[in-house]
Amino acid sequence: MAYVIGVDVGGTFTDAVLDDGAGMVLAGKAASTPPDYSVGVMDVLDVLAEELGRPLDEILANTHHIAHGTTSSLNALVMNRVPDIGFLTTKGHRDSIYIMNVEGRYLGRAPEELQNPIGQSKSHGLVRKRHALEVTERIDRDGRVVVPLDEDEVRSAVRSLIDDGISAFAVSLLWSFRNPTHEQRIREIAHEIDPDLFVAISSEVSPRIREFARNSTTIMSTQIGPGLRDYLGELETRLREQGLAGPLLVMQSNGGAVAAAEAPGNAISTVGSVLTGGVVGALSLGEQLGHKNIIATDAGGTTFLAGLIVDGEPVRSSTTIINHHPINVPTLEVHAIGSGGGAIAWIDAGGNLQIGPHSAQAVPGPACYGNGGTEPTNTDANLVLGIIPERGLLGGRRALDLDLAREAIRVRIAEPLGLTVEEAAAAIYEVQNAQTGDLLRKTVVEAGHDPRDFIVYAFGGSGPAHCGLYAQEIGATDVVVPLGRVASAFSAYGLASSDIVLAKEMSDPAAMPLDPARVQRNFEDLEAQVRELLGRQGLQFASVEIEREIDMRYTMQLAEVATPIPNGRLGAEELVQAADVFEAKYAELYGKDSGFREAGIQAITYRVRGTGVLPFSPTLPELERAESADASAALTGVRKVCLGASRGYVDTAIYDYTKLRAGHVLRGPAVIEVPTTTVVVPHDTTGTVDRLGNLHITVDQA
Repeated sequence: MAYVIGVDVGGTFTDAVLDDGAGMVLAGKAASTPPDYSVGVMDVLDVLAEELGRPLDEILANTHHIAHGTTSSLNALVMNRVPDIGFLTTKGHRDSIYIMNVEGRYLGRAPEELQNPIGQSKSHGLVRKRHALEVTERIDRDGRVVVPLDEDEVRSAVRSLIDDGISAFAVSLLWSFRNPTHEQRIREIAHEIDPDLFVAISSEVSPRIREFARNSTTIMSTQIGPGLRDYLGELETRLREQGLAGPLLVMQSNGGAVAAAEAPGNAISTVGSVLTGGVVGALSLGEQLGHKNIIATDAGGTTFLAGLIVDGEPVRSSTTIINHHPINVPTLEVHAIGSGGGAIAWIDAGGNLQIGPHSAQAVPGPACYGNGGTEPTNTDANLVLGIIPERGLLGGRRALDLDLAREAIRVRIAEPLGLTVEEAAAAIYEVQNAQTGDLLRKTVVEAGHDPRDFIVYAFGGSGPAHCGLYAQEIGATDVVVPLGRVASAFSAYGLASSDIVLAKEMSDPAAMPLDPARVQRNFEDLEAQVRELLGRQGLQFASVEIEREIDMRYTMQLAEVATPIPNGRLGAEELVQAADVFEAKYAELYGKDSGFREAGIQAITYRVRGTGVLPFSPTLPELERAESADASAALTGVRKVCLGASRGYVDTAIYDYTKLRAGHVLRGPAVIEVPTTTVVVPHDTTGTVDRLGNLHITVDQA
């Protein structure tokens, strides 16, 4: 028997799901253990072993692979908790990362922010100026060497950065995607000086046109690469010592995994991996439930993330935004804010209540954890409001202290705002629901979709406590909380469901009509790279699927659209058809008749995505069917719960999820206590348990 294990390392909790390939799925949760998250991974594997009733070494010896995802890299970037690195670029171009190509004024900003230019700032500098150095060299747009690389200048720059305590370098030179030789030589020189230096070069991390995005992508990848390398090395050593036979895989933002040894070299590809796991899991569950339009939401301890599935396909993007910087990473489109259960509530200079982005994380954690934390969080507010039981989380294994939660809210929020502790807790709850609703509005409405056409999937440790209300913020009327054995470990379930997905890309700008031979050569080169990478993963695949696409645009425009290209030999006819597909997709995104064929069409970046399909993936077991819709057998009592200041504390039915069966119906307000999370069924909604144990929350028609 071969197991597949998915492990999701969050800022506060670490989740795991085990599947035996024969219909059994187990889930576990343990506290994350920063700064060494590998301890938490081993802890949650011990939880799985206890659930299964078998020794961990025996389980790992029979494990086909472990798929691992983490929010730690994303959290570090979002909260700007990254080490100092060095940046080397072409002489005269250092300040592009500070000027931000004007994009820093609008990327990642809501419309109301764009209308307030005085309130905007470009405060997210990626590198200290003294660590951003220039070297003499120049390659032109055709890849020809115009000015040779000054190697003595490179040596001097590297040594000065090392003397300043820098051990990781990002190298991004002008037009390096056309000719990478100067970047490659800088890396060689750096390793001649110190073989242990971490050096990332843009021609490998992000071989795309446009210098600012290429720079920011390479810099951010370098900021998280060394930490990811050290962490994965330590984790794999621990797993091997415990008997792991199969490979350790790391989830990427593109919806697939990669071997752990390959991940640090392109660390930026792992950002957003946990929501990616959640989207993959939502895609799998959506197929079983017949849902094609899904808003996948994941609220953990630190972040709240959202992604879309439209017509049965996850929405992909070739670029994402982190702290107003463009990141060139083929990804399932993910939007994130620091608004998880551990997000800290605070009052700004104008006296306004804010939630996040900083988090109490696992250490010290929310004030109610009793680990020395003094700042109030969403979790503290939920405890005061009665949403979370006083006995604690994880079925009581994570004890909570109500008095500490009340004191933190009183000192930091209630007294400064002239509120009672209960009113302040309700305000925290409502602000969290509003700002997560704002992110969903941006994710769905600003992408041109109607939220009423979508089902909201809500998972993560804190998401189910808020989902019924943040869904109503955008007008969605149906919510699914994936429960059953996976409960709050749904992202880990998605990780265990994932295949190996690898992508390679290159920019080669040209106007239509394209030279078919040139296009064919570009795709064949990229496909060869992808197949070679797939061969290095240490796995046997059931099949290998290859997809091609080109980012196209109208001439003189910036908006590029990823356009699918057929496999096989390409001729002039296929490329004309590709232009037609581009125009159709452009009209779908930006409106009918918004295109302008007479301006001409350009092909900018070529991309090949290879999927190594793994032999099997988890399937959720069905739940026993209830004899009637009456769920009173699962009722454990009634307690005062507040789901908003306007309603105050009201008697609320409390249910034990483990006693619910398929077909049970619950009327809101209600709270369902699950071993690994808490689900709120709000006022004027109904909860129904389906055959897989998922809870469907629908707004009452009246």
